[in-house]
Amino acid sequence: MILILHSHQELLAYRQNIKDGTVGFVPTMGALHEGHATLLRQARRDCKNVILSIFVNPTQFNDPKDLEKYPRTFESDRALAEREGVDAIYFPNYNDLYPDGYNYEVLEKKWSPSFCGAHRPGHFNGVLTVVLKLFNLVQADYAYFGEKDYQQLRLIQEMCTAFFLKVKIVPIPTLREPDGLAMSSRNVRLTPEERQKAPLFYRCLKEADNAQEARKQLEDLGFKVDYVEDWEDRRLGALHLGAVRLIDNVPIKKIEMDVLK
Repeated sequence: MILILHSHQELLAYRQNIKDGTVGFVPTMGALHEGHATLLRQARRDCKNVILSIFVNPTQFNDPKDLEKYPRTFESDRALAEREGVDAIYFPNYNDLYPDGYNYEVLEKKWSPSFCGAHRPGHFNGVLTVVLKLFNLVQADYAYFGEKDYQQLRLIQEMCTAFFLKVKIVPIPTLREPDGLAMSSRNVRLTPEERQKAPLFYRCLKEADNAQEARKQLEDLGFKVDYVEDWEDRRLGALHLGAVRLIDNVPIKKIEMDVLK
């Protein structure tokens, strides 16, 4: 039976009792879907011990209404975790993870003000701070993150290097619906009409010749676009569809190969 740990003291005691085998860790904000299941599945394949965290982290929300609307689905999350063979869930409250009241925070100065950070002030400070806290508590050998949140993934990788953290970050490719929409906890907030339109986001990112063309196509389709830009080997994008903000990215090399076919 899966163990639920409500405090960092319980988590530390649990972790101390793990005497052998590698530890895999999947940090989440809950509202789990099949995309999260792929992370847990890989952790289960790689590691003897698998820990999942569920915490809707308020410090990464720049919009209080967005925080309020974020889905909380603990019972279905626990059922999915049981199905995927998770050993323990860390399910803390705010005071447990932030006894300092968020007086201390992690600040990345080079990339976090760009892309999503330019439209969500303080977002990545909250992400990096809570992830560092979780890494310090869990002391995992491997931690699993989806490539859908590509900027977040890269910042976490670089934070681990900067602070000499021993945990190895394992990227997992984005899991998509049959129509191409990247799986996301926010998708449940789309209206039926918006859900029909949402896959055009991925299609434009993938099929446009360049980032500028992809942005124009999306705007012509009526999306409110935050950005579409090429960074490293990825084309990143974020937009609003009704009251929901969606993000996605595609590998540029794959775009070039598709064009050559």
